[in-house]
Amino acid sequence: KHIVHPHQHQHTMSSKNAPLKLNLTKEQFLQSQLLKNGLKINYMNMSSEGKILWQSNWSKITTFDHKELQIKVPKEILECKVVSREVNFSSKEQMDNFRLLQRVLFGPNEDCIEEWYFRFGFVIPNSTNTLQNTIEAAEGSNAGQAGTLPPEVLSGNVVIETSFFDGDLFLGRNRVRVFYE
Repeated sequence: KHIVHPHQHQHTMSSKNAPLKLNLTKEQFLQSQLLKNGLKINYMNMSSEGKILWQSNWSKITTFDHKELQIKVPKEILECKVVSREVNFSSKEQMDNFRLLQRVLFGPNEDCIEEWYFRFGFVIPNSTNTLQNTIEAAEGSNAGQAGTLPPEVLSGNVVIETSFFDGDLFLGRNRVRVFYE
């Protein structure tokens, strides 16, 4: 388990991965598509103690037009007490309350084991922005020690599913399957 600081919330869930049900008006659907088509995740990185441990280059990938990305992350990241994450994104359109819902899914049934909320807020049109957050190992836990599953068990069995919103308006979702090496 990890704790997300300083202004994010974490919830642990045991429910199965349920599809998101939407009831949008035509105007909401068109607005959602406009925002979705103008949103681009440029890169993401994870670091600890100032050292970048993993970095993507997603500049040529359309944010929502794939079923699932696969990434390879150094297994040493599981031993870190604190991991900083940076997501760089561009938006062609203004968003009033850009936010993310990130679910960590595990195992063959993709049970949701963690759920994190991140709020960016107002996004200027035609801008490039960075969302940064810090994830700390839960108080009293020993990252990479007893109680933490080994990388061999986690590798390929963890999916990070991120849903993107402007306020309550759903923009899209992407999935990243994590392999530890």
